[in-house]
Amino acid sequence: MARHRICLLGGTGFIGKHLVRRLSEAGHDVVILTRRRERHRDLLVLPTVRLAEGDVHDTGLLRQQFEGRDTVINLVGILNEKGRSGKGFTQAHAELPEKIVQACRETGVLRLLHMSALHAARLAPSHYLRTKALGEEATQRAENPDFHVTSFRPSVIFGPGDGFLNRFASLLRLAPGVFPLACPGARFQPVYVDDVVQAFLKSLDNHKTFGNRYDLCGPKVYTLREIVKYVAKLLGKRVCVIGLPDSLSYLQAAMLEFAPGKPFSLDNYRSLQIDSMCEKGFPELFGITPKSLEEIAPGYLRR
Repeated sequence: MARHRICLLGGTGFIGKHLVRRLSEAGHDVVILTRRRERHRDLLVLPTVRLAEGDVHDTGLLRQQFEGRDTVINLVGILNEKGRSGKGFTQAHAELPEKIVQACRETGVLRLLHMSALHAARLAPSHYLRTKALGEEATQRAENPDFHVTSFRPSVIFGPGDGFLNRFASLLRLAPGVFPLACPGARFQPVYVDDVVQAFLKSLDNHKTFGNRYDLCGPKVYTLREIVKYVAKLLGKRVCVIGLPDSLSYLQAAMLEFAPGKPFSLDNYRSLQIDSMCEKGFPELFGITPKSLEEIAPGYLRR
């Protein structure tokens, strides 16, 4: 594989940290844009990696940091926003990709890898999925003979440091024997973070991925109730998971929107109305056999 000069946006998050370590191991020259450089000293020690401080929404900063780079990877995404207007989702998921594409054009970047979301669509019920669709469309429209784009649409991603299984683990540890669960029948096909990272890496130089979009899912489908019960089992926590009907699920989301950290919101509730499952298996092009929760989760949740 050729060595690339990469600018990575969203590189200090859960997926980004896994990806940047693999990029560094492969010898790629990586610069990560971040608002607070000193908070991520674990990344500063990686060879071939540099952190540049600034606001990713600053078009001047994008042009400055894209200069001399041949590849840009955009992992920026939020699950919730301040307030309920949708402006935060629009800025992060729709407006930023447009700025990235424009900056790539102005600086001669040749390759863009973009993180979207499974079932992102303009008519989706949530701000999250609608704005993810707008960003994906803006990115894919930019594909041309001199600029190649690939988008990835994963289901919920799990692995060490995730905000999915670990969040339920934290809540279950505090549960007093009963755990009220919103949308218990929502279905997921969770995908292992390293499988997602490998798909990004294998796409860098693969011309067959140019202009394409890939749904990424793990090998098994679970209901949310099954996932929570499995996490409780790994923790050795005896708890009764009570599935809430739709009306109470909506009410729980409306109340938790105002809780510290916004652990659950009405937009999350609306996203859960669409099952996060793939129609087909993991794309054969990447030569990856996706790992299941049972293979990976015990290794980090039991600790």
